[in-house]
Amino acid sequence: MPFQNVVNTYPSPAVEGDFASENPRKSMTVGDSALVTAEAGVTLGRFAWADATGQVRNTNSGGTAPYRLGFAARSGQPLAFINTWLVGSNLTVPEGLPIVLHTDADVWARVTVAAASLGQKAFASETDGTIQPGAAGATIAGYVETPWYFVSAAPVGSLAMLSQGG
Repeated sequence: MPFQNVVNTYPSPAVEGDFASENPRKSMTVGDSALVTAEAGVTLGRFAWADATGQVRNTNSGGTAPYRLGFAARSGQPLAFINTWLVGSNLTVPEGLPIVLHTDADVWARVTVAAASLGQKAFASETDGTIQPGAAGATIAGYVETPWYFVSAAPVGSLAMLSQGG
């Protein structure tokens, strides 16, 4: 464990990728196979894409194959091994391990790029699955609109609640 170098004024409401409520959740089904992390692993608390073979990545490879979007929540996942030397924490599930993607759930996510306002849509980065707020129907280069909405406001770098329900 690394030496403590930050003291927060207030405790964090959650950890990135935690469920934000006990409302019903839906996980992605893939038929006869299981979802498995691809070569780079999958960072929890972000959006991820599954291909037709069940390989999951935080990147949207695009192309002609059907890629399905889901949220990689922390709960219900295998352990995210700390396999980098002297790192105190890690949210990455290494390559080859099973993973669950949620297609509907209330979750905590870290806001990147711009501050989030109540009611904005969540856009997923196609390069790393991080979340950026935006107006419904907007086009943001490098991001894809998701079915999730912000149900709490948050400044850049903070946690916000995402939900599909009203």
